Amino acid sequence: MKRYAAIIALLTVMLTTASDVLAQYENEKDASIPLEYFYVKRQGPSGLRKILSKITFGLSTGYGNTTFKHSLDGFGVLQNPDSMPKLFRPASTASGYSNWINRVQSSGNTVQPGAFLANSDTTELGFKSKAFNIPIRATLHVEISRYKIRLGGGYSFEYTNVGDFKPTNYSDQISTYSSEVSSFFLKKYFLMVGAPVYRYNEYLLVVDANVGGYKLGSKFDNSVIKKGIYFNFGVAVEREMSEYFRLFVRPSYEIKGYKISMPESGPSISHKLNAFYINVGATYRIPELRRCFLKTCHAQMNHAHGNREYRSRRHPIYKKQNPHYGENYPNLIKYKGKNKKKLNPY
Repeated sequence: MKRYAAIIALLTVMLTTASDVLAQYENEKDASIPLEYFYVKRQGPSGLRKILSKITFGLSTGYGNTTFKHSLDGFGVLQNPDSMPKLFRPASTASGYSNWINRVQSSGNTVQPGAFLANSDTTELGFKSKAFNIPIRATLHVEISRYKIRLGGGYSFEYTNVGDFKPTNYSDQISTYSSEVSSFFLKKYFLMVGAPVYRYNEYLLVVDANVGGYKLGSKFDNSVIKKGIYFNFGVAVEREMSEYFRLFVRPSYEIKGYKISMPESGPSISHKLNAFYINVGATYRIPELRRCFLKTCHAQMNHAHGNREYRSRRHPIYKKQNPHYGENYPNLIKYKGKNKKKLNPY
């Protein structure tokens, strides 16, 4: 009986020790023996870090092609020989107007011999120009993971080069018009909403829309210009380079315009600046976990030092990584490059 009692006591001690070894501690100070013999419960990221990890920043540039077009309903065009065209009101040919793109200036009209006059009462009059844009675009958005909807906003700063305006009618009688604004900087601020609609491996197709306002720059007289909001509709193809970093190409079409008032009461001139863009850029999301502080640490997966959890410092920003087991070296060197052509890679 004494032998059985001793065996039972020994088993009780072993089970108690095993339960202690498997125990987890909330804090390091609660462990009664060195931590290397225990699993301390990991402390995840802070609340602020979790919030910041939902934010995605984007930066892009590219090329835009703007069709600068307007109609001249309620006006006429006077074309004198060897001069640029001027506008006039049908009731008064002697009252002329120039610079109706950015700031309307009144000037007298003199009908010279050989002049050509056209009135919008009898035909459609207007001018059209092609402009190119070089945009720098910054965005910020959060993704509602449950519905995969992206909500955010952004700012765009664009260099715009404006060409000569060609008449939309009577091109053989009316010469081109050169505005005093050959280039200007266009500033846009907008809200954005979008959602992914299709995925193929690491590629993601996203549709989105931007709605906002814009400023035409100091070369335009904003006191006589009335602007509305603009709409931009785009489709982006994103390439996931890593868990936090993506490259994208985004073609889009934009609708915007403004009206410029004349010095006297009367009809305004409506301008349209619809444009097509191709933006190329990248997005970056702030990681939820801090980068491992230990320079000699080669762990490729999310791991802990003490009770703190870290992400690997071996994950390059440009390469996809699985945070659970790492993918730095998915293929052995013996299978890469010229070695993959060998029948026996050893």
